[in-house]
Amino acid sequence: MEKGQEPPPQQFQIEVGEKEAEGIYSNLVFIAHSPSEVILDFARALPGLPKARVYARIIMTPQHAKSLLLALEQNLKTYEGQFGVIKLPGDPAQQNKGLGFRS
Repeated sequence: MEKGQEPPPQQFQIEVGEKEAEGIYSNLVFIAHSPSEVILDFARALPGLPKARVYARIIMTPQHAKSLLLALEQNLKTYEGQFGVIKLPGDPAQQNKGLGFRS
């Protein structure tokens, strides 16, 4: 290896357990942070219920959180390139367009 070159990234295998492979559905995330960590609480809110239940808590360093942000951004750009723009509720560009139903 020449001086100034970085070593190639080390490859490793990732194992996903049976329970983890099923995944957890979340439609809400609460985010908190301290100087040394970022906490993501993934929750599920159901219509008609006054409480949301947290199903998973992920704690990571701010550096890993920023890496996650960049990876999500890249993946969502790829997703939108393949499937179209992701529409967000409350987006002014989408108001008065209904929910796709016609009368």
